[in-house]
Amino acid sequence: MKHKLKKFGFILNRKIPVDKFLEKALYEPKVGYYNNRIPFGKNGDFVTSPTISNLFSEILAVWIISTWEKFEKPDTFNLVELGPGDGSLTKILIQTFRKFPEFNKSVKIFLYEKSNLLKKIQKKKIASDQINWIKNYNSIKKGPIVFFGNEFFDAIPIKQFAIKNKKFLEKCYFLKRNTLIETYKRASSIDISKIKSFNTLKKQNFVEFPKLGFVELNKIIKKISAQSGGILLIDYGYLKSFNGATLQAVRKNKKIKMDNLLNHIGKVDITYLVNFNLLKEFFEKKNLKVKNIVTQKFFLETMGIIERAKIIEKNMNKQQKKDMLLTLKRLLHENSMGELFKVIFAHNYKNNNFLGFE
Repeated sequence: MKHKLKKFGFILNRKIPVDKFLEKALYEPKVGYYNNRIPFGKNGDFVTSPTISNLFSEILAVWIISTWEKFEKPDTFNLVELGPGDGSLTKILIQTFRKFPEFNKSVKIFLYEKSNLLKKIQKKKIASDQINWIKNYNSIKKGPIVFFGNEFFDAIPIKQFAIKNKKFLEKCYFLKRNTLIETYKRASSIDISKIKSFNTLKKQNFVEFPKLGFVELNKIIKKISAQSGGILLIDYGYLKSFNGATLQAVRKNKKIKMDNLLNHIGKVDITYLVNFNLLKEFFEKKNLKVKNIVTQKFFLETMGIIERAKIIEKNMNKQQKKDMLLTLKRLLHENSMGELFKVIFAHNYKNNNFLGFE
């Protein structure tokens, strides 16, 4: 175990902030979770909406095209998928875009991926000269730019803080022999100041703060501010204030106890529930307009997923129709992805009448 932990770059007998621990567990080259295994599909650890059904991706394609129209059909329209997973979403987007020649001529598609392993999978699945893989956004020079990410933000490591008697303590992990011990240290004044600046986080005695996530969003917002555009994020999360930890580890679609995390390091996905009201406040602080935060069910139904399913069903047999019902249930039902997943869109365009949110 000691040798294994060194592979991840951990230093034993030191307090490691939660986000630093997660960064190594998930993204350390060769051994981190996203760099050593394929998390998606039947033999993976979890499923995403694009891998459940092409319907999800088709509906998102329709939303993207409608957004291009709202931007008055620019000759160059940049599209950036954040954390493209196994490439399933972009593959269907490309197929759908080809049915709309005017839009397809203007769109330029970029994939922003941190994992080298997933990049290889994406390139094999998509195999299109319409795609550019990027490490940053510097090469995107001209035209409006729309970023979108499905289950992107929850995969960026977070910090956790406990507030006791008005004192901020940062949660850490202490690695001792073969044991992962939860402990705390005094929070930095910079982190305390940032947390206090958000009304959403006031009156809480436990805070999950996406410091690294906000660093990533700042890069995106800088690009949006320079060229105009927006960012669409779809993720599982909450709106009502949640005064506790939401960090969870998943393997084979089952949760792993956090106190047993060391035995599964590099083999489990570790995520958290996104605080969407915090995201909204962050975007507004950056002078972006934010549409109503809606559920995945509301967004997909408003964009016409039921009507699209009925059209497809006309050419289906009995078993295929049954499978379609199960698919829609997973995507839309309140006890499945329908209510748990939320959708947020922030932008700086002059109009605010984008589809899917009202």
